[in-house]
Amino acid sequence: MTAASRQGGATYLLMLFAVAALGLGLAGFGTVWSTAAQREREAELLFIGGEFARALASYRALSPAGAAAYPQHLEDLLLDPRQPFVRRHLRRLYLDPMTGAADWQVDRVDGQIVAVRSRSTRQARRRAALPPWVVIAAEHADAARYCDWQMRPQDGAPPVVGLAR
Repeated sequence: MTAASRQGGATYLLMLFAVAALGLGLAGFGTVWSTAAQREREAELLFIGGEFARALASYRALSPAGAAAYPQHLEDLLLDPRQPFVRRHLRRLYLDPMTGAADWQVDRVDGQIVAVRSRSTRQARRRAALPPWVVIAAEHADAARYCDWQMRPQDGAPPVVGLAR
């Protein structure tokens, strides 16, 4: 065996190790990037949930005297049909950052929307120190999934328990 062929085998082996190390590094980077992206979508979900909670509270506060009510449809938050003038409680129906669609799950009491939820069953990264407009139902106290987070106003909305999914 010549010296050139032995050196060629060593170079080939070195390149295999380099490719394997690069693959492991990229796998680690992918995990970190995925976690960062999920945290960013989670922060966006909390912001949008706050917007929905404020819009629901505003809708209820501007109800006619003696008839405090929540909307029947999410579209009622875009243009309040009860007012003689243009009144918008929400600028637009936001997309759910977890699902990528405006397919919010709504929680109703007597046909009125009192809270919104994401439809995502993905595991939540953040489980503690949630904003005050995020309420967790008693049966989901660990808040393990995004669909367990009820985004609702803080103005004493009636509790929603035992909802069918």
